[in-house]
Amino acid sequence: MKVCVVGAGSIGGYLVARLAGAGNEVTVIARGANLAAIKARGLRLVTETGDEVTRPAFVTDKMADAGTQDVVILTMKAHQVEAILPDLPALLDNNTMIVPMQNGIPWWYFMHHGGEHEGRYIRTVDPSGAIATSIGAKRVIGCVVYPACQIVEPGVIRHIEGNRFPIGELDGAVTSRAERLSALFEAAGLKAPVLDDIRSELWLKLWGNLTFNPLSALTRATLDRICADPHTRQLAVNMMTEAQAIAGKLGITFRVPLERRIDGAAKVGRHKTSMLQDIEAGRETEIEALVGSVIELAQLTGTPVPHIEMVYACTRLLQGSVSEPAPAATAPEGIAATIP
Repeated sequence: MKVCVVGAGSIGGYLVARLAGAGNEVTVIARGANLAAIKARGLRLVTETGDEVTRPAFVTDKMADAGTQDVVILTMKAHQVEAILPDLPALLDNNTMIVPMQNGIPWWYFMHHGGEHEGRYIRTVDPSGAIATSIGAKRVIGCVVYPACQIVEPGVIRHIEGNRFPIGELDGAVTSRAERLSALFEAAGLKAPVLDDIRSELWLKLWGNLTFNPLSALTRATLDRICADPHTRQLAVNMMTEAQAIAGKLGITFRVPLERRIDGAAKVGRHKTSMLQDIEAGRETEIEALVGSVIELAQLTGTPVPHIEMVYACTRLLQGSVSEPAPAATAPEGIAATIP
């Protein structure tokens, strides 16, 4: 199959290595240092068993040069999707599948939902509705991303753990195209079961992400420490209990108990969440997709979420602080500043 991965970050790079390594015709849309490195040396995947170097079929920063594809996988972060919309049609024919792989509540959440809020778009991640308007929901296959990966340097991805990419049609149907996509992933050594309720799986991952990502960014702590400390563990319990109440009002049930979900996060160990990595690098975080969108759904369902709101406020302030230039130092009043 012809596959285009838009974005060669940690998850995008991991997918490129696996899919191209399995013999698929993979095009990569990348930019900057990543683009240059992959063009020059290929993409190197570092795993526990060694290094693998893969050369995609085509590497470019221009979608118009790539041609139409069977599958387009969007691996940029949620706040980066709108920027690629003008160029995206160049990759599409009538049957092209689009697989968004953003964290958090996706723009398509209420598309083909069939419930009370059918057709509503999530304003936190799609304020103007541009994404919902530009990407037809009929093309979309939902996906939940479980692997943890990290960019070591341009063109080099370290796989930390996990290989699951559960997928599902937005209306819950098990279709032949979903089965083809699942087979594509499975042949590349990935696990991609076709689910009849992709939203419940999405909430299961989000349950941890909306909690541990901001807590790690605020405390600079890894998952094992957050879960081991009784105070931060209790805060995690409070946030996850509030999120569970929202999900319940939207018809979602969790197949894993809350405490087991926390224990699962602890087992990941000394892993820095993506939000902590973004804060350390001075990049914009996924706070809106991971937490702001949950608060939007809390308001929609009339669910009080005081702990989530407090952590959200603190994390937004932190993001603003790290992205702004530090103020110039001033001497205390009455003390002359000296220049050494």
